Amino acid sequence: MKNLMICAVLIFFGPATPPLFAQGDSYINDYLERLENSRKYIVLVAETMPEDKYSFKATPESLSFAENLLHIGYAMDWHSQSLLGGRASRDWQTDTIFKVSSKSKAEMIALINSTFDETIKLIGEFDTTQLDDHLDYFGLNRSKRQILMLLADHITHHRAQMLVSMRLNGLTPPRYVLFQ
Repeated sequence: MKNLMICAVLIFFGPATPPLFAQGDSYINDYLERLENSRKYIVLVAETMPEDKYSFKATPESLSFAENLLHIGYAMDWHSQSLLGGRASRDWQTDTIFKVSSKSKAEMIALINSTFDETIKLIGEFDTTQLDDHLDYFGLNRSKRQILMLLADHITHHRAQMLVSMRLNGLTPPRYVLFQ
């Protein structure tokens, strides 16, 4: 009888148990909001820079404006799809998807948008019980939660380089949004 009662309680209350996936996790929800805001801002930055300035480099050894934009896309793809999602990594040296080559401004903006879409989808479905799982990150032992923070830092780092390129070309970058 006791076992029957336990089964009845589990059956009745079982469906009310929140899922272990990201939809109910406040950290992930906050992160996704930040990532979406970051997308809006970086797309605005990319749209504001004239296409003829996309090849501008602040110094000869710097990435160009366009290379910074697509490097952000590559890093989002690698952090989310490969490190968190388990897909084989693209090789930065041979990858053509995230290389500027002959891509137009519109094609680069579309690519960065689709990469944000894929990243947001993966993180939105992420099993939050894995946030404290650790993996190798350039020889360092980092949790998947830390990987998400490192991705946000990386986006900010390269976006800032893009803003400097705009300033060096006499352009005023779009006003910074505080909820990045």
